[in-house]
Amino acid sequence: MSAPLKETAPTGGTVPPQPSAGKSPARSGEPRGEGVVLNVFSHGFLALWALLIVLPLLWLVLSSFKTDVQIGNSAFGWPHNWSFDVFRRAWSKGIGDYFLNTLIVLVFSVPLTMLFGSMAAYVLARYQFWGNRLLYYFFVAGAMFPVFLALVPLFFMVKRLDMLNTYQGLILVYIAYSMPFTVFFMHAFFRTLPTAVFEAAILDGASHTRTFFQVMLPMAKAGLISVGIFNTLGQWNQFILPTVLMQPQSGSDPERYVLTQGLIQLQQQQGYASDLPVLFAGVTIAMIPMLVVYLSFQRQVQSGLTSATLK
Repeated sequence: MSAPLKETAPTGGTVPPQPSAGKSPARSGEPRGEGVVLNVFSHGFLALWALLIVLPLLWLVLSSFKTDVQIGNSAFGWPHNWSFDVFRRAWSKGIGDYFLNTLIVLVFSVPLTMLFGSMAAYVLARYQFWGNRLLYYFFVAGAMFPVFLALVPLFFMVKRLDMLNTYQGLILVYIAYSMPFTVFFMHAFFRTLPTAVFEAAILDGASHTRTFFQVMLPMAKAGLISVGIFNTLGQWNQFILPTVLMQPQSGSDPERYVLTQGLIQLQQQQGYASDLPVLFAGVTIAMIPMLVVYLSFQRQVQSGLTSATLK
């Protein structure tokens, strides 16, 4: 048998042995070490941030199962009696009515915000016409306008419409308040959708309305869920607008307070006879639905936030 031939270079010399694929250069350890340090630092910061958020929520829920004496003796101690009677008392003291009022408002305000906001964003993103950019910037400017500057004219405008202390008045204000962010978010999302699908639907004879509702809107499902969650959280936690607009105008008018108002009302009703567990239970009742909503749709929210950036 003949000996194996050695590879030769074009000039006749032998080719130096190549390093194996599994071995990395000596200098590759330095950037890798820096990446490990950065990774540990970022994960440590995120863990600390999670603790700063989770621990107060956990303390709030545990305090609902304590008594005033236990809270006074040890605010951070473990509850001795795991009784849900405090939640029943909080519900009977008005939290149930405030919860229902909030649901009535959000059941109409969030879907209408999504409908009108996505329609405006779709037209501004997919159709070119005179004043398109001006109209878009007009919507975006609304997000930079502090709501405090509009409280006085907003109050008199709603009063002239005879909608103070009414569900429909607060619903319309919530829609207008949430439109700028909805249009801004959905505008960026609709611009990432493929134009070929839109053109194919038009060539097949679909109207603009049918193309929007049956073709483009289902493709923007991830973005709709993301912005819907943000609108739900923002409107659920809104305090200044219902405080101004949801006040009884006479002694015969019903109190249509939402949850944020109801918690303040619950605190004021206690007076000197404080019942802190009931107040903690009311805050827990107001907090749990939003936690459930976010945890249920967190994957859709993350995909919706990244889709507009990566596509």
